[in-house]
Amino acid sequence: MERTLVLIKPDGVQRRLVGNIITRFEQRGLFIRAMKFLKLDLKQAEQHYSVHKDKPFFRSLIEYITSGPIVAMIVEGNNSISVVRGMCGATDGSKAAPGTIRGDFCTSIQNNLIHASDSEESYQHEHKIYFSNTEILDWRYIDEELI
Repeated sequence: MERTLVLIKPDGVQRRLVGNIITRFEQRGLFIRAMKFLKLDLKQAEQHYSVHKDKPFFRSLIEYITSGPIVAMIVEGNNSISVVRGMCGATDGSKAAPGTIRGDFCTSIQNNLIHASDSEESYQHEHKIYFSNTEILDWRYIDEELI
């Protein structure tokens, strides 16, 4: 089983899409192993987006992700990184396919509702910003074997 970090960004929270997004992951057969509601501070945001540090849009990313509360989750399942990324849709919401989270709910590249780790390396870097090892629960749903 693979894990990925998912963030429902400030615009997703502000637009009351949290329940809808979580439902999509659960209905797909993915498992939520950790979840919290928080507001990122500047240090956490800069650490998360450190790969974009030298890019011209870095400051706007930081301003956006710290502009309001987010929901952080660790989602687990078979090939969860690629499955979740596919469910999110293209980063530019105006180019995201209908049926994806971005395709159904946004039209912007900046305010694009959701983040999902793009690789195992990204997950290993990112999840530590949001969760300690004791916050990631290793438990099983009663119907997990069926899924």
